[in-house]
Amino acid sequence: MSAEPESSKSTSYNNVSHDYGTSDKKSDSGKAPKFNGDPEEFSWWKTNMYSYIMGLDEELWDILEDGVDDLDLDEEGAAIDRKTHTPAQKKLYKKHHKIRGIIVASIPRTEYMKMSDKSTAKAMFASLCANYEGSKKVKEAKALMLVHQYELFKMKDDEIIEEMYSRFQTLVSGLQILKKSYVASDHVSKILRSLPSR
Repeated sequence: MSAEPESSKSTSYNNVSHDYGTSDKKSDSGKAPKFNGDPEEFSWWKTNMYSYIMGLDEELWDILEDGVDDLDLDEEGAAIDRKTHTPAQKKLYKKHHKIRGIIVASIPRTEYMKMSDKSTAKAMFASLCANYEGSKKVKEAKALMLVHQYELFKMKDDEIIEEMYSRFQTLVSGLQILKKSYVASDHVSKILRSLPSR
């Protein structure tokens, strides 16, 4: 029996040819973040949804914020006379339905049923924000409460540093979402002042 040398038995994986630059197929790297209906999770979901949508196409986020006033839509979000649309209106209509589909797919059916009368993605998103973030006055009250918690922040007696820091980061994140953030040097000072003297 003749034995082959060890080196000839190995397979070469380095010679696989593929031109990665010619792939014209677009792929979404993941699915839209799902909202579970928990009010405590809404800000997290909204932040993740923003990143997801901006990663797909920033014009989709613009449609979500600004709406589609250039289109005549019926109560279900369908174009009244789609065949007469200009190419730009057709593109806008298609993008509107893409973002509307993303919103609908990312919420539970019970949430959709609460706003099934909303015909546009903007109206649906505004309804979600109003339900979970509240009105401007509610947001201001939440921000004031978080600022108060920030100012009074102290490490608890039975808390380890990691737990205290995690609680602090949650508080800071809440402030950032409500556009009441502090600078990093304020955070460092606050943490140092919150430590017990031992």
